Amino acid sequence: MYPRIKELRIEKKLSQLQISMKLEIDQSYYSKYERGEHEPPSSVLINLANIYNTSVDYILGQTDNRKRYE
Repeated sequence: MYPRIKELRIEKKLSQLQISMKLEIDQSYYSKYERGEHEPPSSVLINLANIYNTSVDYILGQTDNRKRYE
C-alpha cells in the first residue's frame, strides 16, 4: 500500500526498529504498514514525512516530487 515508506527507510539506512522507536510504536506494527496490512493514521504519515524530510503526498504516491512544501 505504501511502498515508499520502505524505500525511504532503506535509503536512510534505518531499520524498522529504529523507525518504530522514532514513531513510538511497536516494530511489528510498523512492519504491517510497510506490508500494507494496516493503514497508518495521518499522524504517523506526518511524522514519517518529517523524519524523511519529504511530503505526505510523496509518501502517498500523489506526487513524484520529494521536496517538502514550503
